[in-house]
Amino acid sequence: MRILVFPLLLFVLLVSCDNKPEKEKTNTPETGKGDTVSITKPDNNINPYAQADISPMDMSYYPADYPKLKMAKETSAPPLARVIYSRPHLQGRELFHDILKYGEPWRLGANEATELDVYTDATIQDKKIKAGRYILYCIPQQDKWTIVLNSNIDSWGLQPDPSKDIARFVVPVNQTNNSLEFFTMIFEQAASGANLLMAWDNVEAKLPISF
Repeated sequence: MRILVFPLLLFVLLVSCDNKPEKEKTNTPETGKGDTVSITKPDNNINPYAQADISPMDMSYYPADYPKLKMAKETSAPPLARVIYSRPHLQGRELFHDILKYGEPWRLGANEATELDVYTDATIQDKKIKAGRYILYCIPQQDKWTIVLNSNIDSWGLQPDPSKDIARFVVPVNQTNNSLEFFTMIFEQAASGANLLMAWDNVEAKLPISF
């Protein structure tokens, strides 16, 4: 009887060692060096320092890519203009039904007020604009936009104060074949300077700036 008990106990021990939970087997992948490494997955991907913004900040220079040109020593002249803005996106919404309204001021972006930096005196639609920093916003209509330069810099959102308006310009709006998910602002070269191009969805407007 004693002879049969020992093999039986040995069999039970072998079976129990082989029946490890499947989760333990798959949670320690081989490294190729004969050992195993445990993988610890984070409970979440929250950034404890700063919340990720769904409307990222962007910056456009004129001349285009000016910082790269400067670092590559391809230019020694200062830039002429820069625009800083946050890029909202459609997220399945209709531009002039769910986001913007005709006749209502818009900050030309998201989050902080959009800023236009002019590094040298400029001319916009025959109006002299001194070098400096300005916030930029617009009042959209179906066939035209009123673009406003305002001195209320370093501000959040848009609370229009006409007493701080520097100048207003009316520019035509074009319908394009594009369908831009993100609002976009860039400078494109023109005969006498640059056009500040503002585009979203299939709508495009250009503000001509002469230097």
